[in-house]
Amino acid sequence: MPSTTVDRSPLPASAPDNASAGRRGKPWLTLIAVAFGLFMVGLDGSVVAIANPEIGRDLNASTADLQWVTNSYLLALAAALILGGKLGDRFGRRTFYLVGVVGFTLASVAIGLAGSIEGVIAFRAAQGFFGALLMPNTLGLLRAVFPPKKFGMAVGIWAMVSSVSTALGPIVGGLLVEHVNWESVFYINAPIGVIALVFSALVLPQSKNASGDHRFDVPGVVLLALGLLVVVFGVVKGETWGWSSGTTLGTLAAGIVVLLVFGWYETRIAHPLLPMRLFRNPALTIGTIITAVNFFVLLGVIFFVMLYLQNVRGFTPVEAGVRTLPLSLASVVASPLGAKLTEKFGARLSMPLGMVLQAAASFGMLGWGVHSSYGAMWPPFIALGLGVGMVMAASSEAIVGNSPVKDAGVAGGLQATALQVGGALGTSVLVSLISSRVGSTLTGELTSAGVPAPMAEGLYEAKDAVAMGVSPVSGDMPAQLRAAVVEGSGQAFINGVHTAALVTGVLCVAGAVLAAVGVRRNPQAHAEQ
Repeated sequence: MPSTTVDRSPLPASAPDNASAGRRGKPWLTLIAVAFGLFMVGLDGSVVAIANPEIGRDLNASTADLQWVTNSYLLALAAALILGGKLGDRFGRRTFYLVGVVGFTLASVAIGLAGSIEGVIAFRAAQGFFGALLMPNTLGLLRAVFPPKKFGMAVGIWAMVSSVSTALGPIVGGLLVEHVNWESVFYINAPIGVIALVFSALVLPQSKNASGDHRFDVPGVVLLALGLLVVVFGVVKGETWGWSSGTTLGTLAAGIVVLLVFGWYETRIAHPLLPMRLFRNPALTIGTIITAVNFFVLLGVIFFVMLYLQNVRGFTPVEAGVRTLPLSLASVVASPLGAKLTEKFGARLSMPLGMVLQAAASFGMLGWGVHSSYGAMWPPFIALGLGVGMVMAASSEAIVGNSPVKDAGVAGGLQATALQVGGALGTSVLVSLISSRVGSTLTGELTSAGVPAPMAEGLYEAKDAVAMGVSPVSGDMPAQLRAAVVEGSGQAFINGVHTAALVTGVLCVAGAVLAAVGVRRNPQAHAEQ
């Protein structure tokens, strides 16, 4: 059976912190090094939403073009994450982490220099591919150098960096778009990437499977990439095509069939891309599911909260970002706390607790209205940040901590894939739910607000704009009518937010039950090295 090796450290997962000579292989230096790359990718994942309107205006891009600015990145990332982890396991995690950092940085600069929407979309796809080389190997490197007793805390800090970078995106993006330009949203990755490259080159150890003489699973790579591409494509296009349309259902079904074929094939070869034996561990399997739910909630909620704060309440991007700071701060506290709880009591406590906190946040949003005070907003933000950070730490430990060291990169890729697919589903499904609810209540809400019935029926055509929090008013409307349209449109949007919040709350409760019932503490979690 192949084993994992780390330069200058024959037993990386159980060696003490000072086992490595010099800088290489020091666990905490390794953690700092991978945090730079992780922060860069996490920031980029949420900062682009703020830049999209300016990109559209500057490059004369259509709404469909702007969707592809996000979707091309998502598709490339989702399709290549497990491949990135496997390449790192086989040929060197340090090598592919550094390749990912360099490629992601160069692609970021290229986006700013592209000068056309087609170029932006193409280089966003390149960003996604290099992000897929980078992300899974961060966890793989940590799994290789941290002893089991300290791995949970390392994962907690890893989760904190990931959560905070995602939550800071709207603030950083708002500042850059308002005071510099949209290109600076991508150029900011250049200094971060240079620091990450130099520091990582100095301190990261090389770790990989000692036995790498077997054939690489090329058919598995093709099947997995194709299946994930088709599924994620069906998810991101579901809102446009309609979730019940034959095109959407057929695309999703085709992707699932390909993934089932991939799973069947992987059980029949000696050296699979994704060993199916990993899923024999209930904690790992449930951790993967809960990771997807976690980011379904986080990215989906952040998306509609930003629409609410900016388009309904009228805050600038920076003002909206500052108001979500409690979410970021709470995740800073929750990630290491979740790691400590997981280390002491197991994921069976910390994972359901995180899900319950997110459910409380979602149900708390049911009390929001068009004119809610900030006092009604920050408690759900804190609960959401606490829940996300806690689940991130617990699920990371459940997935990567329950996998053998030799499969650490693959496990990291599995977690990152669940994270990205969950996030894509969250944004697409919740936006679709909001759009549907807006469409069914808009005319009634406009009429109730004082808009004449014939005009209210005519404004129904603007339901897509209202679903984004934008009121269909014009400059020639009388002030009283304009106020009525704004009020009715805002209330229709809030109806959609309530529906989305209810769905996320129920989903989190289901996730909490699944984790509480299905996860058992496994004292042998780290036994296979």
